[in-house]
Amino acid sequence: MPGVDISPRLPAGRQLIQGYGDGGFRIAGKVYRGSVLILPERTVAWSVVDPEGIVPDSLAEVTADATPCRILVVGCGRRFAPPPEGLGGGLREAGIALEWMDTGAACRTFNVLLLEGRDVAAALIAVP
Repeated sequence: MPGVDISPRLPAGRQLIQGYGDGGFRIAGKVYRGSVLILPERTVAWSVVDPEGIVPDSLAEVTADATPCRILVVGCGRRFAPPPEGLGGGLREAGIALEWMDTGAACRTFNVLLLEGRDVAAALIAVP
């Protein structure tokens, strides 16, 4: 065993995505069935099941969170689909940049941004 530990270090409570698929996610050691919103220190169930359901109201918990994010990574499902018209504008007004991609790419991107210490949240549609 090498003498240098290179495991990523995260502040307590951070929500690293450890796996996705089969209709859910494993985040910070806990399994979630269905879609999720990942906020800086907690993960909650999200009722959205397809990209058309991603509207400003469905993201209200992200914009109202006590620990605001600067970047919202959205996973729109198994395959990329364009974001609904006007979604980015409302987030931009709240000071949040929208990063829209398929769910797999969103999981990987979220983890990289989290490990970089960025103020990031995620809205992820579960994939089979």
